[in-house]
Amino acid sequence: MRHSQLKAFHHVALLGGFSRAAEALYLTQPAISEQVRKLEQDHDVLLFHRDRRRIRLTKAGTALFRLTRPYFEAEAQIADHLSQSGAAVSGELRIIADSAHHVTDILSRFRKRHPNVTVSLKAGNTGEIIEELRAYNAEIGVLGDAAPGSDMQVLNLGSADIVAFASRRFLPAKIKQLTMQELQNWPLIFREQGSKTRQKLEESAAKQSISLKPAITAEGSEAVREIVASGAGIGFISRAELGHDDRLKAYALDGDDLQMHESLVFISQRRDVRVIRAFMDVAQTAL
Repeated sequence: MRHSQLKAFHHVALLGGFSRAAEALYLTQPAISEQVRKLEQDHDVLLFHRDRRRIRLTKAGTALFRLTRPYFEAEAQIADHLSQSGAAVSGELRIIADSAHHVTDILSRFRKRHPNVTVSLKAGNTGEIIEELRAYNAEIGVLGDAAPGSDMQVLNLGSADIVAFASRRFLPAKIKQLTMQELQNWPLIFREQGSKTRQKLEESAAKQSISLKPAITAEGSEAVREIVASGAGIGFISRAELGHDDRLKAYALDGDDLQMHESLVFISQRRDVRVIRAFMDVAQTAL
């Protein structure tokens, strides 16, 4: 097994094709194909399913890719360390969050300090966030009320009450607070299974022997917000995430342990990745 063979395999898997890997490594496509073929031949293993128009990792290829990702990331860290220490931070920072609200201010500060970094932000629930971080598909996660594991580092962003919310004319004006019993009388808009907000709400209701059933289940907090704003029912969110939306009105909930604690998390093993280190430095000064 040669380093060049692993590098060729890694870039084909990372970029999704032999021609893209060749461009990234400044080699010809036949050269990349030969490196991968030799790796497979020398170890009697099939790493890619080769269809006419695309390639797919085999089970063995997927397992190897999990190993080459941290391997080549460490190589990049070594290159960073040996390069000029004053060089500007660049590259890509991928963030997956249960709500973008918790990082908007940090992101603004980060972009001002490191304009050469491209940032991508996508939504996910707690389970998806942890899974994506461990698969090296994201650098930073933003999640609520979770113990992500000993392999991760955590920065606490604070806590806020979970509240119900509805469009301004949906509930009678006299209602200021909702009990779990009263919620059973209204259509409820829940996030998908895996959402910590949903889990806490259901657990709090269960303590009162109440089972809450959603009329509509939606993927992500933004989808829930728009459905609720349309007048379709009552949703649930941490007060910090609700922000200022003239279409909506918040209602306190009568229940136990209805607080969300939001955190920034990343894989401890990746603490020396420059973009992660730079982002966490900004986050710590922003709090």
